Amino acid sequence: RASIDQRPAGEQGDNEYVFYDGPPFANGLPHYGHLLTGYAKDVVPRYQTMRGRRVERRFGWDTHGLPAELEAERVLGITDKSQIDEMGIAAFNDACRTSVLTYTQEWQDYVTRQARWVDFEHDYKTLDPSFMESVIWAFKQL
Repeated sequence: RASIDQRPAGEQGDNEYVFYDGPPFANGLPHYGHLLTGYAKDVVPRYQTMRGRRVERRFGWDTHGLPAELEAERVLGITDKSQIDEMGIAAFNDACRTSVLTYTQEWQDYVTRQARWVDFEHDYKTLDPSFMESVIWAFKQL
């Protein structure tokens, strides 16, 4: 693994191949469907590595959307939107942030057992301001 991480990116990154792993929702456990897509996501960067390229394999976590909100509602026992208003949006958002990374260790164990090469140390989370800003920037470029 170290020899793969040490490969030169080349001048101006011409030997670099970046692969961002499409992120799973981090507040649920992996299942068979993730097994199938996981192998498909491993083939492309592994092939590029075999061709001698330096390949970044950043793993990511999808921390936005309905799954995060539903999990927070379940944990908090919320059954109606008025309960969210009563507790306050900021407090509800904090509960969502807490719930979304509950199963990260299980995910890391699962992906590692698949023998996939991914970078968990430099993972990205869609809740990080830098990630959100990069998405806004990308749309602005369109």
